[in-house]
Amino acid sequence: NENTKSRRNRSPCSTSRVLHLRKIPSDVTDAEVISLGLPFGKVTNLLLLKGKHQAFLEMSSEEAAVTMLNYYTPFTPHIHSQPVFIQFSNHSELKTDNLPNQARTAAALQAVDVVQSGSQATTDAPATEFRPPPGQSSVLRIVVENLVYPVTLEALYQIFSKFGTILKIVTFTKNNKFQALLQYSDPMNANHAKLTLDGQNVYTACCTLRIDFSKFTNLKVKYNNDKSRDFTRPDLPSGDGQPFLGPSIATAFGIISSSYSGPVEFVPAVGFAQVASLPVPSAPGTLGPIGMSNSALSEQVTLPSTTGVPENSVLLVSNLNSKVITPHELFILFGVYGDVYRVKIMFNKKESALVQMADASQAQLAMSYLNGQRLYGKFIRATLSKYHTVQLPREGQEDQGLTKDYRNSHLHRFKKPGSKNFKNIFPPSATLHLSNIPPSVTVDYLKNLFAGTGSTVKACKFFQKDHKMALIQLGSVEEAVQALIELHDYDLGEKHHLRVSFSKSKI
Repeated sequence: NENTKSRRNRSPCSTSRVLHLRKIPSDVTDAEVISLGLPFGKVTNLLLLKGKHQAFLEMSSEEAAVTMLNYYTPFTPHIHSQPVFIQFSNHSELKTDNLPNQARTAAALQAVDVVQSGSQATTDAPATEFRPPPGQSSVLRIVVENLVYPVTLEALYQIFSKFGTILKIVTFTKNNKFQALLQYSDPMNANHAKLTLDGQNVYTACCTLRIDFSKFTNLKVKYNNDKSRDFTRPDLPSGDGQPFLGPSIATAFGIISSSYSGPVEFVPAVGFAQVASLPVPSAPGTLGPIGMSNSALSEQVTLPSTTGVPENSVLLVSNLNSKVITPHELFILFGVYGDVYRVKIMFNKKESALVQMADASQAQLAMSYLNGQRLYGKFIRATLSKYHTVQLPREGQEDQGLTKDYRNSHLHRFKKPGSKNFKNIFPPSATLHLSNIPPSVTVDYLKNLFAGTGSTVKACKFFQKDHKMALIQLGSVEEAVQALIELHDYDLGEKHHLRVSFSKSKI
């Protein structure tokens, strides 16, 4: 038996940047398999064995492979409604030089590379499948057909956020169809989401997504509630706070009561199937089988808060290097993806910590980018905590400085509504974006500064039009993470403190 052989031949602890995929459908395409790995990093090679219903996917780094496997372990991905099972391969890299399908695979990977690097270089035909046309909108228009179950704003956020940073979502009913406009920070993210999700079902055999580009280039959102959300403007009022689904849509489609708008995370997981058809992970505890009665469904669902976003903003971060980690380091790292209010390293279990973000969407963002990231030699885990706030120690309670409050910190990146920082959120990468550099600082100075953190500096250059900004490329993602933690807010003199973030570009 293939499973037994696989378990016998490899150590359960061994990791690899090559992942082994089993039970893939025979009509799968290269692009569909590659799309499973895209949210987690660069895909560098693919071996598709359709006859054996298997594939090998090579990621650019072991960290990316670990993050991908961590994500898909609790939420099995599906291609063409079939569950796909993923494990580490015995191979440390893929050697496919002599395979007849090498040219096709190379073309697909080259096409993906165009999307990931943002290059406008001309490539072979497959590249156009992935690359948006010049001037393409970053706003998608989504129509949900065959709406047997409600599709909430939160569900849309869960599904589409794997393809990039979502700035705004507006939902409405038009021509008796539930629709949404969803704006990404980058048109390439919108293009990738459209290519991957168009025609897929949110739930088994129903709620089909029809996606095209909107004529709008920038959405205007007045209220943050169940119908609309501007993630760059947490200060917006909630408006009338009406339920997400109005009576008209409920009547038109014969679904549950109009008051239903269950937050995805709060639906009990027992007895519910995961999203069956999307080639991206489903949200925890999503709605389930068609055969379930409407009454049973409505009884088990909790009504949302007026914000329309699941409430928990506290993350449990585990497998930390307890000899090195401090609250400040977690504050700086998680602060790349949102404003960190409090950090608590567990008194009796110092390899675990609680990190409280400003809101739930920031917690989701930090979790999706940092779960599985290597930090001080360990692959950290980030999941939603059962706690909804981090308590400060009581007076006289022994804490050893393990709990810190950062609510009023000057280092918050997202406290200004509409800040450009919302558009520059990227996964951890070996290339860092540096800003707020005074005129006296040279490239050599920056190279020496970062080498002093133990990093290997591969390249460094100032922006041509703005010498207050630079890119620096280090030896690995882990080195860049540690350098960011150590040097963000570093005093460069002349009242300039260095700003460090991850870059999507390479030098």
